Amino acid sequence: MNTDLHFDWPLCYDAERLLNEAVTAFLRKNPVAQQLAARMREQTGTEFFEWVDHLVLGTDAVEALQAVGFVVESVQAPPDTTVFWHPRAMLPRVLIRRDGGRGGFPSVLAIRPEVLVDFLAAHDLAPRIEGSIGSRFRRALVHQENGTRFEVVERSGNRGFLPGEPSPAEVLAGLRARELWRTRKRDFEDERAAIQHAFARLQEILHLVDQDEACDAFFFEERRYWQARNRAAKVQKSRQDQLGLGWGNHDHHTFRCSRQNFAVLMTFLDRLGFQKRERFYAGAEAGWGAQILEQPTAGIVVFADVDLMPEETTIDFSAHPLPAAPYLRTVGLWCALHGDSFLQAGMHHLEARFDFERLRQQLSEEGVVTMRPFSDFAFLRQAFTEGERWKVRPARVEVLCQAGLITSEQADRSHHEGAIGSHLENLQRKGGFKGFNQHSVSAIIAATDPRRAQLGH
Repeated sequence: MNTDLHFDWPLCYDAERLLNEAVTAFLRKNPVAQQLAARMREQTGTEFFEWVDHLVLGTDAVEALQAVGFVVESVQAPPDTTVFWHPRAMLPRVLIRRDGGRGGFPSVLAIRPEVLVDFLAAHDLAPRIEGSIGSRFRRALVHQENGTRFEVVERSGNRGFLPGEPSPAEVLAGLRARELWRTRKRDFEDERAAIQHAFARLQEILHLVDQDEACDAFFFEERRYWQARNRAAKVQKSRQDQLGLGWGNHDHHTFRCSRQNFAVLMTFLDRLGFQKRERFYAGAEAGWGAQILEQPTAGIVVFADVDLMPEETTIDFSAHPLPAAPYLRTVGLWCALHGDSFLQAGMHHLEARFDFERLRQQLSEEGVVTMRPFSDFAFLRQAFTEGERWKVRPARVEVLCQAGLITSEQADRSHHEGAIGSHLENLQRKGGFKGFNQHSVSAIIAATDPRRAQLGH
């Protein structure tokens, strides 16, 4: 287990409570926001708080914010505005202005769906949008009442607060970058060709836009690709799209990777601006490791899994190429069956933030089964939806069977029934907790081993 105290994420209940009280006060005075909060709970199983991008308070709030861990962040902001964020917690940011709300009451609150115009269309709104098409930060007024402004914002790899007016060339470059990610070919007969194509496409995109915009666009397409292959994702996305929210509540993106390609994936993510966070060493018996990475400007977190051998639990496996192994553990077998996540297979799962019990009940009513929770703490609750079964190419099964990595019975079942490929993960965080529980993750990785589940049965 990584022992770097920087990644020993604390529970920040006081900070969360401070902001929760501010949000609650805002909802009491803005009936449109209050109604939306109720619809979020009933129609999507999400909590309004998880959609809040930022709120605006007056200068009298500074001392209280600093007392619970908020610090000044240097980002683009309007004149006479100071931005505060909590570097150790997953919480909305706070803008301090002289004309901001007093006594802990926000004068402005903004939520952040995935796509601003989708939200406006879903609610039959036609306000003036600040920031033209292609701007990395866009904003619109939803409702103004009782001294409150309820706003909606969109970010494309931008943490600032100034709507932009990009040139026609910049708009075209952004559209072209998204088109290039959308049309990336993922499946080649030779996996090396797929990797070369991915890096060539990345290089082409980085000539058009910066790392942050490229990252935002890449993961938008990764979510789309994953969703297309997972029924639970389609059901939940449809529910969230009824309110124009999209996947704006995403928490992290889980990539499973083969040993031979893990260093390649790390390089790819590095070029997208990711920074390494904590690593998990699950030990010899568990047989896996994970590197957590975060792209701080785009607000994307990746959980990257890989098989580890017993002697590799003491090395930084994210920095050293891993040699071929004599056998496959859970992650390696999944990749052997389906391909690597950043190539053919797509993500193993997307984890998004919800009201845990409410979502489980609502999905059950839609015919989506949720597995037993693998984290069940006051500050962290996690559970997978039942796995989506994918067809497995006969050639992949044959290679595994001949190598003795699966039994002939398992091979036969995979030919007829396929194997579990992906999940949607229901997550609820409290106390602003940013981290993960290693024991819990070990349990779910073991539970989803294709051999234990007879290739997904």
